[in-house]
Amino acid sequence: MASQSQGVQQLLAAEKKAAEKVAEARKRKARRLKQAKDEAQTEIEKFRQEKEKSFKEYEARYLGSQDDVAAKIKNETFTKITEMNKQVATNKHKVIERVLAIVQDIKPELHYNVRV
Repeated sequence: MASQSQGVQQLLAAEKKAAEKVAEARKRKARRLKQAKDEAQTEIEKFRQEKEKSFKEYEARYLGSQDDVAAKIKNETFTKITEMNKQVATNKHKVIERVLAIVQDIKPELHYNVRV
């Protein structure tokens, strides 16, 4: 009976040792996954910064700075507004005459719903 008890004790000790090894392996795996995630995040950040830098260079080279773009848009808008104001000034009299002619040209007619 003592040998059976001793055998059970050995099995329990072996099971406990195995459980500890499995737990330690899981901890190592979790640490390694966390480390891999951190490394990947670092690489992603580095890649993002490189792409951001190259985009800024491209933007500066081909599009100019944002101030240049804003000034260009402002100048174009001013030019278009000036052109429109000139067109309004030249055609204003014609439009007024046309509107007055349409308003003053009254032809009295019975409505088609009115039956005689």
